[in-house]
Formats: sequence, structure tokens, C-alpha cells
Amino acid sequence: MRTIGGESGVEKETRVGKPGQMSFEEFQQSLVRDTALPAGLSGALQALWYDGRGDWEGAHDCAQEDTSRDGSWVHAYLHRVEGDEVKTEYWYNRAVQPVCTTSLDAEWKALYAEFEGLDRY
Repeated sequence: MRTIGGESGVEKETRVGKPGQMSFEEFQQSLVRDTALPAGLSGALQALWYDGRGDWEGAHDCAQEDTSRDGSWVHAYLHRVEGDEVKTEYWYNRAVQPVCTTSLDAEWKALYAEFEGLDRY
């Protein structure tokens, strides 16, 4: 287990586990219900969870720690949320993804579906 920083007052413990344990609806419900990260989330999904709770700093911490392409992809999304076009383009390039032009909400949902291997959300 490790602890990740952030300023939302949410317990930041993460647990090692396998992705695919939570439907999109369950993931969304956990954003409101849970005070700690659900078990089994990848680094990229942890970042989406914190972002979904309005904790950009916690999300960014997770994205920075995840050096995979998925981590880079959610990192790009977070800089898009922030409005930093230079960093956004840099991180999309690191993720080997085109710069997204859909709404932020649509991209957030698409990222969740991609990271969980879902056909739809």
C-alpha cells in the first residue's frame, strides 16, 4: 500500500489489485460514496477517480506516478482540464494519442472505458 498526496481530505491509500472489478456505474457511485480509493484501480483509473471527485492535485499526483501510456494519456487530459495547451500536447504525444477535441466529460468517460477494457460506458 502507498499514500498519495492531495488536498481534498480524502484518504489517499491505494491497494494493489486487478482492474475490471467495477462497472462504470459503480465507479461513478464510488466518487460520491467512498472516502478512500476503491481497491484494484490502476494508476490511470486512480487519477480519474480523484478528478471525478474534483481533486485535480490528487489526480495529477497519480498521473505523474503512472509512467505508462495510460498514465500519460490521463496526464494529458488533466492538463487539458487545466487549460495548459503546451503540456496537454506534450502528454498526448507521450501517450501516442491525438489531442482530444471532444468535451472533457466525453473524454473522461472514454478514458474510463479504455482503461477498463469496456466496449461502452
